[in-house]
Amino acid sequence: MAHTPSSSKLLVVGNGMAGARTVEEILNRGGRERFEITMIGDEPYGNYNRIMLSHVLSGEAAVDDEDLILNPMGWYSANGVKLHAGDRAVSLDRFAKSVTCESGRVVDYDVLIVATGSNTFFPNMDGLREHDGRLARGVFGFRNIADTNGMLQMAQARDDVSAVVIGGGLLGLEAAYGLRTQGLTVNVVHSPGHLMNQQLDERGGSVLRAEIEKLGVGVHTSMRTTAVLRDDAGLVTGVSFVDGSTLDADMVVVTAGIRPNTELARAAGLVVERGIVVDDQMRCEDEGSVYAVGECAQHRGETYGLVAPVWEQAVILADVLTGSDPEAAYVGSRTTTQLKVAGVDVAAMGVKGPETADDEFVQYYEPRSGTYKSLVVRDGKLIGATLMGDISKAGFLTQAFDGKVPLPEERISMLFDVGAPGAAAGVADLPDDLQVCNCNGVSKGDLVACVHSGAKTLTDVCAQTRAGKGCGSCKGLVADIVACAAGGELEADPSADWYVPCIPMSKPELVATIRERDLRAVSQVFAELATDAKEDASAKMPLASLLRTIWGPDWVDERGALFINDRVHANIQRDGTFSVVPQMKGGVTTPDQLRKIADVADKYGVPLVKVTGGQRIDLLGIKKEDLPKVWGDLDMPSGFAYGKSMRTVKTCVGTDFCRYGLGDSTSLGIALEERFQGLETPAKLKLAVAGCPRNCSEALCKDFGVVAVGDGRWDIYVGGAAGAHIRKGDLLATVESPDAVIELGGRFIQYYRENAKWLERTYDFVPRVGLEHLQALLVRDEEDIVTGLDERIQTAVDGYRDPWKERSAPKSPAQFAPSLPLLPLPQVPVR
Repeated sequence: MAHTPSSSKLLVVGNGMAGARTVEEILNRGGRERFEITMIGDEPYGNYNRIMLSHVLSGEAAVDDEDLILNPMGWYSANGVKLHAGDRAVSLDRFAKSVTCESGRVVDYDVLIVATGSNTFFPNMDGLREHDGRLARGVFGFRNIADTNGMLQMAQARDDVSAVVIGGGLLGLEAAYGLRTQGLTVNVVHSPGHLMNQQLDERGGSVLRAEIEKLGVGVHTSMRTTAVLRDDAGLVTGVSFVDGSTLDADMVVVTAGIRPNTELARAAGLVVERGIVVDDQMRCEDEGSVYAVGECAQHRGETYGLVAPVWEQAVILADVLTGSDPEAAYVGSRTTTQLKVAGVDVAAMGVKGPETADDEFVQYYEPRSGTYKSLVVRDGKLIGATLMGDISKAGFLTQAFDGKVPLPEERISMLFDVGAPGAAAGVADLPDDLQVCNCNGVSKGDLVACVHSGAKTLTDVCAQTRAGKGCGSCKGLVADIVACAAGGELEADPSADWYVPCIPMSKPELVATIRERDLRAVSQVFAELATDAKEDASAKMPLASLLRTIWGPDWVDERGALFINDRVHANIQRDGTFSVVPQMKGGVTTPDQLRKIADVADKYGVPLVKVTGGQRIDLLGIKKEDLPKVWGDLDMPSGFAYGKSMRTVKTCVGTDFCRYGLGDSTSLGIALEERFQGLETPAKLKLAVAGCPRNCSEALCKDFGVVAVGDGRWDIYVGGAAGAHIRKGDLLATVESPDAVIELGGRFIQYYRENAKWLERTYDFVPRVGLEHLQALLVRDEEDIVTGLDERIQTAVDGYRDPWKERSAPKSPAQFAPSLPLLPLPQVPVR
C-alpha cells in the first residue's frame, strides 16, 4: 500500500454503511494519495447492506448474496484500506490521537471519523436479559447479520415456532414478514394505536394493518409489553402486557426503535446530546480533527435513521476532507421514505396530516385493495404526502415536496392520472437529481450516465450503481428510466434464466450438460462450466442439490459444497448445538420408539423435547460431537427435518378410528413417506393425507396433499402453503386408488425436482408453470414425458440411503468434531 510522504492517517471507527460510504466518496476524490486509511469494524465481515437483512430473513437472499455484501474483504485491500474486522473500538484518547480496541490493538490517527451507527433500543422489561446482561435465549434485536442468523436458525429448527415482534414500525413489520415467510406463527405488538405511526396517520395505519393481517400475522396495537416470560430452563414462553394479559411465543424480536451509539464519543469527552453533535462540515463540536457521520451524528438538533441523509453527509464530509470543496456544507435533509414494508409499497414525506385550519388536505383510501393516499398543501407548497399500495406518483410528489415543480390547481391530479401536470408525464421529464433509489443513494442522472457509458442490460446498470438492491421498491422506476435512457436499445438480460449466476445456462441446459459430460462434483462443474472457471460460493449449495438430484448416491460428495445442516444431517441452532428429528412414518409411533427417545433425552441431557407441527418429536440442544452416538442409541432413520428435501407426511387417523373417515389416510401417508423419504428437492417439500374433506391433517395447504372423497377416490392437491404465503393447493387430479396417488405423486415430485428454481417452493412453482400445463404433462401425458419421469423417480427411490448411517463411517475426520468458534475472531469480552 503506497502513500506519498505527506499522506496523513485517516481512521474510520465503524465499518457500516455510513463509514464505508464515506471512505468510498473519499477514494473517489483521490483520497488514496492523500490519506493512509484504516477502518475498525466490530463485525467479522466487509461492509454489507443492512436494508437487505429483511430479504435474508424472508429467504429471498443469502448471507453471502452479492446484493447484501456491498464491499467484500477484497475491496479493502484493492483500494489500499486497512480493515480491522471483528474488533471493537473501546476508548478514544483525543489528546494522544489514538483509539484502543477490545483486542488491545492501538491505532493512531491524524483525522478521525466516528461512524458507530446506532443500536437496537431494548426497553427495560423483566425477563429480557440474563443475570450477566446478555439477551435471554430466544430474544433478538434485528440490526445485524448475527441477529438475522440467530432468528433463521431458530425458525428452521422445527415446524411450529411462534414469535412475538415488539414494535410495529418499519423494522418490526419487516421482521414479522420475514419470520412469517419462514412458516412461523407471528404476532406484532405495538404500543401506539396504529402501525408505522411515525410515517402514517391513523387511517393509513388501519389500511396497512389489514394488509399485514392478510399475511397471517396477528396485530395487537395499544398494547405495552411489560415482561418476557421464560420457563425454569430459561427458554422464552411468551410475553405479558400492562393489562395482565399474555401471548405465547418461543421467540421475541425487539424492534422498538434505535438509539445512536455514542458510548465511545461520550467517554472521550466529545459533546453528545441525542447523538454526537456536529457542525455543517460534520466536524465534532470544539474539535479540529474529529468528525462524525451517519446515525450516530446529531446535526442542527436532528438525528437521522434513514440512509438517504447518510449518503448526503458522506458526500459533504468527503468534499471537506479531500479539499475537493472545503466550503461544502451539510444543511440537513428533507426526509422522504420510499420502501417496501412486508411486501407493501409505501412512500412518505413531510407531515402526515393538516396542522392548521388553512392546510389543504386531500385523502383517498380503499381498504379492499390496500390503497391509501394523502397530501397536505400549505400556502401553495406541498408539505406532506403519503402513498401506500399504489406509489406511482412518488417521483412527482418528491419533486413537488422539494419545490422543484409547480403544483397543479386540481390537487387530486397529484395522486391520480387525471389531468396530471406535464412534469409528471413520464420518466423523461424527471430531473436528473431525482433520487430514485433511497437505499443506495442513486439518482436518475446516475442511471442515465451508466447507460450512456456502455451498460447494456438492466442487470448491468443495477450491478454498477446498486440501484434496486435495497428494499426493491424502486425497481419499476429504475427499469423505466434505464429503458428510456437506452432509447429502445436495451438488451434482454440472459442471466435472468440461469440456474446459478456464474454458469450461463438454464436449469434444463445445465442438467443436460452435466449428464453429457458426466460431471459428478461441484468442483468439476465450476472448472468446466463456470465463467472463467471461477468458483462462486452462492452457487455451491444449489449445484450440490442438483448433482444429488441427477446422480443420487453416485454424486461426488465434497463437504465444502454443503451447508452445515447437510454435512452433519441435523439442524444447527443459535448456540451451535443441533436438533435431531427421527423419522415417524405418517406421524405414527410405538411405545418402543417413545422409550428410545426418552432414554436418549435423559442420557444426553437434551434441554428441550418438542412435538413438531409435522407430527414428529424434536430433540433440541445436542452437541455436534454427540450426534453419531445419539443416532446410534435411537436406532431410528433420519426424519430429514434439516435439508431441502421431502420432509414429512402428515396424516389423520382416517378409517382406522374416525367415524367420518372415507379412506385409510394413515396407511397411504406411511406408503408415501416410505416411497419418497429423503428425496433431494429444490426446496423443502411437505406432504399430508386427509381421510375426508374435513382436512384435519391440513392436506389442502401442503406442497402435495391428498384427500379421500369416498368410493375409493382421492383428490390430489399441489402447490399449497400455510406459511407467510397462505395458499390453497390446486386440484391436480382425482384418482381411483392409493397406488394411483403414489404414481402421480412421483411424477409431480420428479417434475418439480427437475424444473423448479433453487429454493422455489411449490406454491410459487405451480402458479409459474400453470395448473393446466401440469395436468397436460403429468395426467394426460400430452408430451410423452411420463415414462421418463417414472423411471427417474424410481432410480432416485432405489438410491435412498439413511444419512445417519454415516455415524459408523464419517465422510471426513472433522465431520462430527467440535467446530466452534466457526471464525478465528479476537477473544473479546461478551457484550
